[in-house]
Amino acid sequence: MNVEDIKARLSRLESLHSAFEEKFPLLYSERDRESLLGAVRELHTISREKLEITSTLYRELAGSSYAEAQAKELYRNEHQMKFRLEELLSLLSKEDYDARLKLSTAMDRLAQFHRVYDYAVRKALSELGKEVEGLELLAGGENQKKVPVGIMEELRKIKTLEAELDTLKRFLLRLYTHPGDVHKVEEALRDWHSRGLLWVEARNVEKLSGVGNAEEILEGLTLIGVVEKKMRGGEGVYRHRSYSPG
Repeated sequence: MNVEDIKARLSRLESLHSAFEEKFPLLYSERDRESLLGAVRELHTISREKLEITSTLYRELAGSSYAEAQAKELYRNEHQMKFRLEELLSLLSKEDYDARLKLSTAMDRLAQFHRVYDYAVRKALSELGKEVEGLELLAGGENQKKVPVGIMEELRKIKTLEAELDTLKRFLLRLYTHPGDVHKVEEALRDWHSRGLLWVEARNVEKLSGVGNAEEILEGLTLIGVVEKKMRGGEGVYRHRSYSPG
């Protein structure tokens, strides 16, 4: 693991993310189809490079439990953003009435996802930056003061607990303010299972339940043991524990 290479990639990701966020509002200010298409293409180009760098980071940080988890989170968000932009590109290439209707829905979904995307990406980049600082100490030369591996592992555990507490707080807030959303998300997950889908992506649960940011609820349900989660292609998929495939 080359710490300097990782630092360079993180720096590049931060620059790309700033550029992405600067251009993103243009999507909702463009009036004509060609201008919108141009704006989406620009964002997609940035998104593609971000995903490539994130994929490399994910491979390089494998084995470093906390850093790997943050890299996974980063990859998952970048993968979803690229997917949503490609959905827009596909719809913009068509001019029929059905495509225009779907485009409006896709734009709404993108705006909804973006509300959590920016925060999630910046948080993951910040956490990875802190982790790399620790890796620098561990990888330092003889004249550098090294932090014992045991202490670093304990610090990682604390960070993991902090992340879980943050997830739980968001889930409890949703449960308090919109308890019906939790029920809808659970029912949608079970519904997908009844259709033969064993592991379900958050966006599919969101689509069926009509609940925005359903992933936040799924993460909370995972934390309290109601739902299981695993990673597939850099993206979390979920299964209700009450479901037993026949």
